[in-house]
Amino acid sequence: MKTASLLLDGQHLLGEGVLWCERSGRLLWTDILASRLWCHTPVSGETESWAMPEMLATFALTANDDRLLLGLASQLAWFNFSSGAVTPIVTVEAELLTTRINDGRCDRQGRFVFGTKTDALDRAATCSFYRLNTDLTLERLPLAPVAISNSICFSPDGATMYYCDTISNTIRCCDYEALDGAAPVVAFGNDRLFTDMVDQPGSPDGSTIDSEGYLWNAQWGGYRVVRFAPDGSVDRIVTIPVSQPSCVAFGSAGLSTLFVTTAREDLSAEALLLQPHSGGIFSVVLEDVRGLPEGRFLV
Repeated sequence: MKTASLLLDGQHLLGEGVLWCERSGRLLWTDILASRLWCHTPVSGETESWAMPEMLATFALTANDDRLLLGLASQLAWFNFSSGAVTPIVTVEAELLTTRINDGRCDRQGRFVFGTKTDALDRAATCSFYRLNTDLTLERLPLAPVAISNSICFSPDGATMYYCDTISNTIRCCDYEALDGAAPVVAFGNDRLFTDMVDQPGSPDGSTIDSEGYLWNAQWGGYRVVRFAPDGSVDRIVTIPVSQPSCVAFGSAGLSTLFVTTAREDLSAEALLLQPHSGGIFSVVLEDVRGLPEGRFLV
């Protein structure tokens, strides 16, 4: 069992959505509740950030290193680093006043798959999963409604999609679309349980897949990140010295460093005394594991 170390003491309310851009050598993440995009370049040590027009929950790299695809609370949009401009693409669930965009990740074919979450007190399953296709059409995916979408990621060959409803304490998977173009017998069919976390100390938050097809999941409230084998069994655990890890990504040279975002949201003053670096960015080098380059939106 390894323990991650503090990389940046960001004091973020809700650090999330971490990604590594292997072309620019930059680590990117968001503080959702502060409506701010963050970027850290390890080589130079420089850290910078940009204000967003509304809460930014998720984003994706694109074929253009100067442009990100943003998942803002109510819409998808482009963001240009050089100008700081945010350009709307399409609104999402405008008819639902208590939902907003949450987790998302590009599939292996260069499309952006994301889900929504509810802010309603009853946490009813009114939210859905969507895909922004490369022609900028938006489609709702035929998956069961959820309350808090999370853990979206794809097997190395693209044939399996992983996802969850955080409040269910389970991660599910379904058939998707292989990289060679061979579609499953039923797209989004064979929807099944991947792993049951009901008896584990945390709830499933953001996930990523490594080069061996193992799923790494940040366990909110659990002080840890767990690596699950393709059969859903626990392979190993990385301890995080704060209670609310939220998302994970592989980066740095050889994609051998695991980066973890964390949050301070809802922690009491007493809890923060014990976990003063909550809301920071943590990292750990894994000698025997390599990640995969992050998928890019191809348009």
